[in-house]
Amino acid sequence: MSLKLVIKPFSFRLIQGLKTSKGILKGKQGWLLRLEDSAGFCGWGEVSPFDKSELALCGKLLQEISSNTCHQELEDGLPTWPGSLAFGIGAALAELKGLIGETSKGGWGTAPQSAILLANNSSLLRTIDCLANKKRSKKLTTHPMTLKWKIAIEPQAKEESLLSQILERLPNDARLRLDANSGLTRAEAKQWTSHFKKDPRLEWLEQPLPSNDLDGLLKLSHQVPIALDESLLDRPSLRTSWKGWQVRRPLLEGDPRPLLKELEQGVGYRMVSTSFETGIGLRWIHHLAALQQLGATPTAPGLAPGWCPGGPLFSKNPQFVWQAA
Repeated sequence: MSLKLVIKPFSFRLIQGLKTSKGILKGKQGWLLRLEDSAGFCGWGEVSPFDKSELALCGKLLQEISSNTCHQELEDGLPTWPGSLAFGIGAALAELKGLIGETSKGGWGTAPQSAILLANNSSLLRTIDCLANKKRSKKLTTHPMTLKWKIAIEPQAKEESLLSQILERLPNDARLRLDANSGLTRAEAKQWTSHFKKDPRLEWLEQPLPSNDLDGLLKLSHQVPIALDESLLDRPSLRTSWKGWQVRRPLLEGDPRPLLKELEQGVGYRMVSTSFETGIGLRWIHHLAALQQLGATPTAPGLAPGWCPGGPLFSKNPQFVWQAA
């Protein structure tokens, strides 16, 4: 079956730079995809990698793909392409086939209340005080209130001191996720685990060690909850073998249909996370997060509210997103 692939570039800046152990993310760029069949039906996709070399490779591959688009060739190419490109094409194919979206049985799902991504700056404690006050006055309905904090950026002693101040401010039913983005040594990670043993509000330690240190990650998981992130991207086989929490970032990991099927079947210990996408990718994130909430282990998704700018580029309507790009 012959298909027509239309490509449109986009770019945007985050409201503020996101500081992690790997550097500062200031914005995103990539391509929006519209895949059309001979009957006039279309599926939408988005290609927005983090890595600059992957961005360049995706641009080259998209030009090659768009010149001769055949359904079977697209399916065959998915396992060989970078994850962000495979997501964009796989997402468009899934919508075109009615596996998701307006022509599917359930339409697009609505995500539950997200975890709140804290900014690593001088306003961090004030932000937590404000959220805690809203929670106590019942203006914030999340139950429990879930926060995410990036660590392995400042000296560990300074961050541990700050953690104590954060925990002093959190309501008793709050949850806090610590994300190291692979930035800790084994000795440092072991020290962080001691805090989890003292306070049940600490939900999990996310990717504390380098993605290839599977032995170290497995040993830590026997002590406290460990959520994998970067390891799942570098070694996809872990998505089926890791028994603990998995931070799934669909726009980076490839064809989204396997994850869609897993969540439709209620598979547990998956947390759906943003990669800072436009409204076209965000529809997928919200739908998968809605399915996760109905599964065996419901938890707050990682949508990073307040980090992306507003406007039609982030609309639920793909036509508005396309026009705004």
